[in-house]
Amino acid sequence: MPSDARVHPSVLGFERAVADYERGRPGFPDRAIAFLDDRLSLAPGRRLLELGAGTGKLTRLLAASGVRIIAVEPLAAMRQALSHNLPDVEVVDAVAEDLPLAEGSVDAAVAAQAFHWFDGERALAELARVLQPAAPIALVWNVRDESVPWIRELTEVIEPYRGDTPSHRSLRWRAAFDASDAFVAPEVTSFPYLHSTTRGRIVARVLSISFIATLAAEERERVAAAVRRIVPTDELVFAYRTDVWISRRT
Repeated sequence: MPSDARVHPSVLGFERAVADYERGRPGFPDRAIAFLDDRLSLAPGRRLLELGAGTGKLTRLLAASGVRIIAVEPLAAMRQALSHNLPDVEVVDAVAEDLPLAEGSVDAAVAAQAFHWFDGERALAELARVLQPAAPIALVWNVRDESVPWIRELTEVIEPYRGDTPSHRSLRWRAAFDASDAFVAPEVTSFPYLHSTTRGRIVARVLSISFIATLAAEERERVAAAVRRIVPTDELVFAYRTDVWISRRT
């Protein structure tokens, strides 16, 4: 895999997992999208900055509002997929900590499944620079519902491989907001999300995890086999909770 000093080394696992990412990763529930549309005031004529846009899982859902999206994504393979999926969206090769945008040039910002990867203090400093005064920011994560026994078993397969890879679950990302005078403390609103999927797509979803994607082929196949054994049926519902954290530039 090519190196990129701009990102955490584990992020580079996504470069080899784009197909699995597209196949296996869920979107986001309608209620969460409606909430984002409202809280970010998405509409034609407004400019939305999306950080760590990936292949466009959230981008395509927010684009329906008519907002102009500037999708920032540092990984070439992800950018290629995003441009293929959404050819009308502006895609920028950059990281949250160093944005090639003018001061006060965007009306709102969002990051899905991404903010825990950033150097939070540097990212917030850049967001404070490029956002309009009082502009909102949303951080979004789909969280596995581990009250479901087989989903809890999936986590038990995955976590031994994590190492020092950042996790949104640690809530360490919130420290950047605690240290920032530029943003108010984020508040969370959660939405249940029952994602209809298949055993094969769940295997792809697990193989798309950054630190699983970097494993040797033989070890990845062992993980895939374990996931196939755990998932109870060929077609099923994967239970998530979608957390939407809202903050605002002061």
